[in-house]
Amino acid sequence: MALALLAVGCTTQPTAGASPSPAFNATDTAWIQLMIPMAERARLMTDLAPSRTADPTLATLAAKTGSTLREDLLSLRAALRLSGTPDTNPHEGHNMPGMVSLGTLEKAAAANGRAFDRIFTDALSAHFTQSRMLCASEQTQGQADTAKALAATIAKSAAEQTSRLDKLRAAQPATSGGETTVMPG
Repeated sequence: MALALLAVGCTTQPTAGASPSPAFNATDTAWIQLMIPMAERARLMTDLAPSRTADPTLATLAAKTGSTLREDLLSLRAALRLSGTPDTNPHEGHNMPGMVSLGTLEKAAAANGRAFDRIFTDALSAHFTQSRMLCASEQTQGQADTAKALAATIAKSAAEQTSRLDKLRAAQPATSGGETTVMPG
């Protein structure tokens, strides 16, 4: 996890007077504090899909993913409370690998149809890939059983959603010369 956090240039910000529960180590709290904003941004992306996509399969995937992200956020915040760590966002304003950027959200909100679909699928693919990597780090470097179990659950869900997304992406028509593909970021 420390390697993953160094790779994105972020570290856990200590808060005076607050120390994690003895069952939670720095990796556990850093993982939770990173996964919350990642899930929040991905959820914002899924919320755009019903009004932007013309693909019913993508709309269904977005609804399922959005529901899963809402459940994950509840579980992550519960784990954060259990750890004794304040609910702050040490990653505020950071653009990290796998996190849907505000710029990508703006581009997605301005797009419709296939252009939206490409932005959406690229952003979710990056989110799932990074989530799985971070969850793997938590499972090997974390200490709290609660956090490690949650990481396993999120990793399994991200793998399943990646499989669905890959099938959907394979079925999408290629972008025509008149459309522009926007990469997340």
